[in-house]
Amino acid sequence: MALKTHSRRYVWSGHCVVVSLVLTCSCFILTWIVLTSTKNRSNGGTLTVHKLIVRKTLAPSCRQTKSKTHLNLEKRSRHDEENEADNEHVFHNQAIFLQDYKEMMKKLKIYVYPHKADDNFANIFLPVNFKPSGNYASESYFKKALMQSSFITNDPTEADLFFLPFSIARLRHDPRVNVGGIQDFIMAYVFNISQKYPYWNRTNGADHFYVACHSAGRTAMEKAEEVKLNAIQVVCSSSYFLSGYVAHKDVSLPQIWPRQGNFNGPTSLERSTLAFFAGAVNSPVRAKLIEAWKNDSEISVHFGRLSTPYSEALLKSKFCLHVKGFEVNTARIGDALYYGCVPIIIANHYDLPFNDVLNWKSFSLVVPTLDIPLLKDVLHNISIKQYQNLKENALNVRKHFQWHMPPLDYDAFNMVMYELWLRCHVLRIPL
Repeated sequence: MALKTHSRRYVWSGHCVVVSLVLTCSCFILTWIVLTSTKNRSNGGTLTVHKLIVRKTLAPSCRQTKSKTHLNLEKRSRHDEENEADNEHVFHNQAIFLQDYKEMMKKLKIYVYPHKADDNFANIFLPVNFKPSGNYASESYFKKALMQSSFITNDPTEADLFFLPFSIARLRHDPRVNVGGIQDFIMAYVFNISQKYPYWNRTNGADHFYVACHSAGRTAMEKAEEVKLNAIQVVCSSSYFLSGYVAHKDVSLPQIWPRQGNFNGPTSLERSTLAFFAGAVNSPVRAKLIEAWKNDSEISVHFGRLSTPYSEALLKSKFCLHVKGFEVNTARIGDALYYGCVPIIIANHYDLPFNDVLNWKSFSLVVPTLDIPLLKDVLHNISIKQYQNLKENALNVRKHFQWHMPPLDYDAFNMVMYELWLRCHVLRIPL
């Protein structure tokens, strides 16, 4: 009897803890709603509630209630998700992705704040009139593709999302602004649209987004805090270690050096180099890589200019290393995929592009920085069959890492749009 009483005491204690936690959470949520409501009444009389996205879960479309499939998906435990994420499949759930993608193509509408060709800063807001190129071409390609797409609406009342069309890359090179003036420019721009239009104030910018590929975009919002905290940041520098980037809210933009068409290259038997890297030693991570493997016969690492073409080195290699430099992102993942080389990602805290949809374990390897000295052992432990699966899947996913003009189904542009589609869940509740 004493044992039963003792046991019941623990059960009752557990119930008390649970009830206490529920009451505490309820009070916090109610307080948050009241505070948010009070703040937003002065900004247009609506209550804005953000709906978070669970990683590796596909959210329903912007204007659609959740289907049974989506509800069943959300009920799965993390353990079940990990068991079902078979590394042979490039999608977390291809059937749901394809179905939801079709809904996006039919329904998603974007309103772009208008600017004319004779505006004082037309070069900052309008798409470039040339073919984008270079390391940061993704930003220009996205804007150019968006303006040619069916997602655009001229009616802001039917828009799901609002695009802030300023270009960080072009602001950097505009002598009227330069890098030092970007923060003031963005702050003034957001203030102006919030005064001229009602849409920003309805949600404090939660249904707005901007696009930037250069790392300057990460600090460009320091004087426009509501953009950083509320708006969707579509950026190449997508490190969730840094306070300015929030993985469930923001979107990782793939940094891609533009290349057209497909290029299969040699078979695995013809690739004589185990792993390859070339780049500037501009971070402790790269310095560690060079120090560990600079004289190795199987792992080829270089800094400075190569004596042979870069593409030739990629074609000769089984694995190609993407190593953190100034930022977690570089164009090397896209380079590797294009030339049929399996990417090895050595960049801690990198929120990889399209991570909500693609199963990166099926076509790449993520190696922690601490394991750089063990890199050869890691690669030698990959069987021939595993390598063949990785390479085949790398070839299968590379269409998602290519820009086209006009955009093609499932290319980089439409995959970024799908990531935005997953995030356009803002409830505007009249007060």
